[in-house]
This record gives sequence, C-alpha cells and structure tokens, in this order.
Amino acid sequence: MKKEISKNKIPIPTEIEQGLTALRLWMAHKRYSESTINTYIDGAKSFLMFTYPKPIQRVSNDDMVLYVNEYIIKRGLSFSYQNQVINAVKLFFREVVHGDLDLVKLERPRHEYKLPNVLSKEEVASILKAHINIKHKTMLSLIYACGLRRSELLNLKPLDIDSKRGLLIIKQAKGRKDRVAPISGKVIEMLREYYKMYRPKIWLFEGQNTGEQYSEKSLQNVLKQSLEKAQIKKPVTLHWLRHSYATPLLEAGTDIRYIQELLGHKSSKTTEIYTHVSTKSLQKIKSPFDDL
Repeated sequence: MKKEISKNKIPIPTEIEQGLTALRLWMAHKRYSESTINTYIDGAKSFLMFTYPKPIQRVSNDDMVLYVNEYIIKRGLSFSYQNQVINAVKLFFREVVHGDLDLVKLERPRHEYKLPNVLSKEEVASILKAHINIKHKTMLSLIYACGLRRSELLNLKPLDIDSKRGLLIIKQAKGRKDRVAPISGKVIEMLREYYKMYRPKIWLFEGQNTGEQYSEKSLQNVLKQSLEKAQIKKPVTLHWLRHSYATPLLEAGTDIRYIQELLGHKSSKTTEIYTHVSTKSLQKIKSPFDDL
C-alpha cells in the first residue's frame, strides 16, 4: 500500500509548484473566475502531493485509483469533491503536463442523485424575521426574494438595483453570465430603508470598513444567528434559501424555462430537479391506506 503523504505537512516541491503556477496562468488566460481557478488549483495540488515523490510525467491512472481509495474514500469526502479533483487533474495533464496519464480512461464518479433541501414558507419567514438588524435582514431577504447565490449577493453594487422597473441586475455570475431577476415592492422598500441607514459606497453590502466587501464568513454567521433565534435545528445553508425560492415558483405554475433564467442555470436539467421536490401534485395523490 502506498504511504500517504499529507499535503499540509510538507512544503510544496518545486516541480509541483511550477506546474500549479502554469495551470493558474493558463486558466487566467482563459478568463476562468478566481473561485474556479482556486478550486482547480486545490484539487490538482491534493492529487499531486499524494503522488509525490513520483515524477509528474510518470503519474498514471493507477495513481488516481489509489488516491480515490486511500485519500477521498477513507476521509469520507464527497462525490462533488472527487469530481472537482478529476476535472482539475484532467485540465492539468491536458494543458500543462503531457505524461503517462490516459485522460480518456480517467473517469468521474458515478452520478450522485440528491434532492435539493427546501424550507417551508413558515420556516423561511421565521428565519427572515429573526434579525432586528436591518442589514442582516435585508441580506437574507434578498437571497430568498431573488434566488441568489452567496457570491451573487456579495458582488452586488447599489446601481444593480433598478427600483423603477423592479429589477435586480446580477452581473458576471456563475459562468460569467449576466441576468436579471424581479424584485418585489416589499424588498425594494426594505432596500431603501437599509440604504438610508448605511449609505454603502462601493458594494451594496459592505463590511465594517467603508468600501470593504462583506465577507462570506460574516454572511454565514448572519444565517447561523437567524437559525438560533428561530430555533431551527436543521443544517440550513444559504443555498437552501435559493432552493426554497425556486420550488414555490414551480408549484405556482411558472414555466421551468423562466425559472432556469431566473436562477442562471446553464442547463434546464439542473432546474428540473425542483420537479422532484414539488409537493403540488404529490399532495393530490390519495393513499390506498385511506380506503381500508
């Protein structure tokens, strides 16, 4: 069995460091987002540090099998993490190093099917009402009201609010796509109240220092505090609010193509997963138990 090498206990060898630098430069040249670049760099580094001190050019498909079994599976890491590493390794050996690895035979894990986590309207209401702080309340409300990703909220600027048309302009979101989402009058009023109180300069939601972007960690803490105050024990994440925005739209009869546009999904298949958690049709089904 291969001796495991922790990527955190030894310095990164020059060969690996140079390879990762080359990968970063190539991805930057192709205009990948910074978050995607960092994800790929971390994934490639994890695999290459595991195979070290074997020369990069000699790394083979057997090394990936060993890495998955001895590193990913033993640590209980997710399907998505394994998929990210394989994507990173494929890109690294296709664009940076051409070695013994057979990219055609480098397979991703079998698809894991999970339903999105959806909150009831009562649960969402209790989360959004938990905060007295208008800034915290507005951030969580906007995520739910417009189905935003965490990064999309944090990257908003005051001019992205078109109050006259009741629209939110979401710029350069995932996949570097712009899109618009409708904002209700209630949320616009909340935003006006928030703006009068805080007067943000650059970002719509700023940190303690003027012009400083609000951090992801602080936003996570805002949700955590809301859950505690609302006495909700579920492991709710910010993405649950996005899921809880999409499902009622589907149940209200909104065309799935519009929901796809509102959420910024590249493929309609991603949006179709909400049809599996919609209860509108399921609740009409009568159980044979009732006829006993």
